[in-house]
Amino acid sequence: MQYIHSPSMASSGTILFVLPNHSLSSRNRLFSLRTVRLSPLPTTTTTSVAKNGRDTIRPLSVSASSNALQALIFDCDGVILESEHLHRQAYNDAFSHFDVRCPSSSTQPLNWSSDFYDELQNRIGGGKPKMRWYFKEHGWPSSTIFTTPPEDDAARAKLIDTLQDWKTERYKEIIKSGTVEPRPGVLRLMEEAKAAGKKLAVCSAATKSSVILCLENLIGIERFQNLDCFLAGDDVKEKKPDPSIYLTAAKRLGVSGTECLVVEDSVIGLQAATSAGMSCVITYTPSTANQDFKDAIGIYPDLSNVRLKDLELLLQTAVAAT
Repeated sequence: MQYIHSPSMASSGTILFVLPNHSLSSRNRLFSLRTVRLSPLPTTTTTSVAKNGRDTIRPLSVSASSNALQALIFDCDGVILESEHLHRQAYNDAFSHFDVRCPSSSTQPLNWSSDFYDELQNRIGGGKPKMRWYFKEHGWPSSTIFTTPPEDDAARAKLIDTLQDWKTERYKEIIKSGTVEPRPGVLRLMEEAKAAGKKLAVCSAATKSSVILCLENLIGIERFQNLDCFLAGDDVKEKKPDPSIYLTAAKRLGVSGTECLVVEDSVIGLQAATSAGMSCVITYTPSTANQDFKDAIGIYPDLSNVRLKDLELLLQTAVAAT
């Protein structure tokens, strides 16, 4: 069982517990919410534990003066903006531009469908690893870069680098078009964190140049420049779900993992955060809504009704439970 903290009910001590709704189809199964109203307690909060297959409520001792949250860390794609469909468009445009045929006997350029890309991006982080995995599984392609499928590592690396570079520039054009907006609640939550003296960071597995462009256009140049830490896929050797990017962020911010709260949208990001010893809340998108977020301390459709004080309470509860 998972719980969702309800911001509008924080003062009344209400917690929403997430139970699987088996009456829904597997594709549309999201969450069934059961509301449990708790009497206000001056020095305790509650969480749920499973005992003999049943859900029970257990009090946790939390000091009223404790303040575990020191750093709020956002992913970019899927959290600050809903971007996966934009990335898919840019990849398909790259495949068409270079006439990528996979397998090489295909009569049409490669085109990743929406359903397939949802699965792919939720399985593998980073653009180059996505393409490398796909070509290994389905055969290395012919293209205008290499008229016959590349056979050695150097040629294959050149193919992927060329496609990724072109895709990145195409993605930048889409972002610059002015048609993309940040997800609800993101800017307000960033402002609340900075006003409260919390450290603020963005950690994305995407290419640095594309993330910078996104942030400058969506959160504004001033907010971007005021970030306490910004890391992209270029800054670490391993992509998410490897925890390297979050471990590096904690070191640069000068905080411990338990003092950080990560905002992610996918199970890959969730795994990266928890492997770094950090708590994580999920703000899911249509392409990630059916994933297993059992290790998240909170799950939201977006951040429109989420306040900093709600996240502080969630983190205090999570830290006290460990």
